Amino acid sequence: MKISTNLIRFINEHYDSAGDPAPNGVDDLVQKIGAQLGAVEEVIPFGKKFEGVLIVRVVTCDDHPNADRLHVCMVDDGGKAEGVERDENGYVQVVCGAPNVRTGMRAAWLPPGVTVPSTYDSDPFVLEARELRGVISNGMMASPKELALGDSHEGILEIDADVAPGTPFAEAYHLTDDVIIDMENKMFTHRPDCFGWLGIARELEGIQHRPYKSPAWYTMNPTFPDIEGEELKLEVRNELPELVPRFTAIVLRDVQVGPSPVWLLADLARAGIRSINNIVDYTNFFMLETGQPIHAYDYDKVKARSAGDHAALVVRHPRPGEKITLLNGKTIEPRAEAMMVATDDHLLCVGGAMGGADTEVDEHTKNIIIEAANWDMFSIRKTSMAHGIFTDAVTRFNKGQSPLQNLAVQAKIIEEIRRFANGKVASPMIDDNHLPADVLERGSVHPPAQVTQSFINTRLGLQLSAEEMAALLRNVEFDIRIDGETLTVQAPFWRTDIAIPEDVVEEIGRLYGYDHLPLDLPKRDLTPAPRDPMLEVKAAIREALSKAGANEVLTYSFAHGNLLDKAGQDKQEAFQLSNALSPDLQYYRLSLTPSLLELVHPNIKTGHDHFALFEISKVHGKSETDDEGLPAEFMRIALVSAVADKTAKDLFAGAAYYQGRAYLEALLRHFGYAQVVCKPIAEAERDIAGHTLIKQMLRPFEPHRSAAIYLQGRVAGVVGEYRASVRKALKLPAYSAGFELFASCLVESEEKQYKPLPRFPKVEQDICLRVHAAMPYQDLYQFVEDHLHQQRPDQTMHTLRPVDIYQRENDSTHKQITLRLSIASYERTLTDDEINRLLDSVAVAASGQLQAERV
Repeated sequence: MKISTNLIRFINEHYDSAGDPAPNGVDDLVQKIGAQLGAVEEVIPFGKKFEGVLIVRVVTCDDHPNADRLHVCMVDDGGKAEGVERDENGYVQVVCGAPNVRTGMRAAWLPPGVTVPSTYDSDPFVLEARELRGVISNGMMASPKELALGDSHEGILEIDADVAPGTPFAEAYHLTDDVIIDMENKMFTHRPDCFGWLGIARELEGIQHRPYKSPAWYTMNPTFPDIEGEELKLEVRNELPELVPRFTAIVLRDVQVGPSPVWLLADLARAGIRSINNIVDYTNFFMLETGQPIHAYDYDKVKARSAGDHAALVVRHPRPGEKITLLNGKTIEPRAEAMMVATDDHLLCVGGAMGGADTEVDEHTKNIIIEAANWDMFSIRKTSMAHGIFTDAVTRFNKGQSPLQNLAVQAKIIEEIRRFANGKVASPMIDDNHLPADVLERGSVHPPAQVTQSFINTRLGLQLSAEEMAALLRNVEFDIRIDGETLTVQAPFWRTDIAIPEDVVEEIGRLYGYDHLPLDLPKRDLTPAPRDPMLEVKAAIREALSKAGANEVLTYSFAHGNLLDKAGQDKQEAFQLSNALSPDLQYYRLSLTPSLLELVHPNIKTGHDHFALFEISKVHGKSETDDEGLPAEFMRIALVSAVADKTAKDLFAGAAYYQGRAYLEALLRHFGYAQVVCKPIAEAERDIAGHTLIKQMLRPFEPHRSAAIYLQGRVAGVVGEYRASVRKALKLPAYSAGFELFASCLVESEEKQYKPLPRFPKVEQDICLRVHAAMPYQDLYQFVEDHLHQQRPDQTMHTLRPVDIYQRENDSTHKQITLRLSIASYERTLTDDEINRLLDSVAVAASGQLQAERV
């Protein structure tokens, strides 16, 4: 929200409401705003860009002797500009090409040495006296565009103020030393009244402990003039009273549409709004002043699209297939739940968001409809996001504007258009009002809040009296009744945020100033807070996988439906977002793996030929909800290892599965799991029957080249390679593998016990067993491991790891698995004979139970 210090000062003086908003200077005001009202994003010295610009009177205007479209003008600047050449009468020569320049007019003159205002903030352009087709021009007379007051460049700005030649332009339009204070909109999410200059002016007085009085016209029940002459009939029909509780409209005829007066151009420029024409500019001005968006329709265009012999405005939802071309030129088919202003069969406006191009007010408009309504803030938000409509009106309606100010704003804009655009009232004020009777009766959105003096002081740590509290609230026009220690607080009609006693506490604390609260340190228990086990687990995961060479990434918790399809997952099981941050983020993800797989190809394309990525985050699914039906959250760890095809061929041998498993084992060893138990996917599916979300986790993995991870006797994740369809869809290299694991299993892992390594030399020997081709590697590995635990010598430590799995080309029924045993004793050096006898016993047992043959 942008406010001009000069404009607020002028409004206060014009309405006799208050005094100088910055009596102690702008810096002090900015500090107070930041402490008590909202965060200040930027302070812009707006008035400086107009330094040196003077208002002049064109004394003579003659054709240029050497150019058809140029004029040689002599201008009267009252002798104010220094260092310029003058004639015997003290006038200055300026060459001008504007078609509207003429003798007697007043214009804005930029003398030599002055910076063109429109270039002030980017690449400053300083004027100088220069020759144009043989004639010297001292500076230039400026258009609205060059003065940064609009987009018009067809002619010079005609000054409409009755001021003496030589008057500084900034002085004539309250721009001298003007400063724009840009406050963060998010700070006012609950304060719709602060999206208007009146609301800001009131708050600036309140935080400086001075009373404010709203202008007389800003009242709930204003009077409206009678119809002047011929009536233009208007029909209003509201089919959405629950979403549009108030819709007001009136017709004005014989309106003179044209350029806006200069003061209006200047005021809109302060807020960063470009000028369209005087009627549209008035609607924007009073929106900025009050926070209430207003829309103007061309009456005759609406009538031409209405069924009867008069104009009709119907508030309704769009019908299937209906489209509208907006003022920004974009054509949309509104969502079915959008609030629209229409005729019976033609859409005119996206309610509360943007008008349609078919009924816009232009230079040919003679009769207009002025509409001020109150629209459901939640519906507007959804429509805005669905169609990418982000306007000043949307910003204000999103905050929940008060429906009790509509008539006040209507009365004021009607008065202005009658005075300055010669409009005449051509219909009664139509007020389609569905507000509760008690709201209208008390003149406030919420009932009075009762709160005690002690209730407020206890929460703020203050010792304010009831009268002091009442004075703070009365400064911003609250109605306060005091009964002993109890305050009955009635908010004014423009405040929609005061409903409960705690709101009153917040209001008093803010107006009094939180910087005035006592600076007493709170008492606290010095007992250390218990550590969050999940945070500790996450730190340990990062440590383990980083040491193993993996890189952590953080991706969105949402995914595109196409990504879920490519990963083989069922997006019908995922929660879909109705108000997504982006079209690419439609669904809550069912597992972490697809998000990581999506990053593989871009990294390989960039030149990273060998890497591993991991993520620690949450997943959700429709099948898993809590007792209240809300999505349940499950913390997971996922890792993807990928090697570019050429690199894999040169440096890697065997299946990618073992690369993924190596990272998994490094992680689990860090958490004290000495062995990783893996079982075929088909066997695990029997254990996870009914667990839809876990099944979705398995979908990207190739069942015959992957395994289910078992920890503490239950399924804890999956490790392996990816389906061919997934690799093709996501352009993965052939040597890709990874895992996804439940973080809860690591939280529940047993605490690691330190065990020193034996100081005696280790002995390594291999054993190769020939088994049936259908036997899973895990079964043989687990059998050998269990036998070694039972038969190994006392006081020894051993490890068992795979060397290779080999199958002869002419033998499809058998395969050979080679395992390497490393063993050492804590008491002595082991001999080869002892290890041979140990492996012989393994071979005998494997032959008897697994029909394995030692090779």
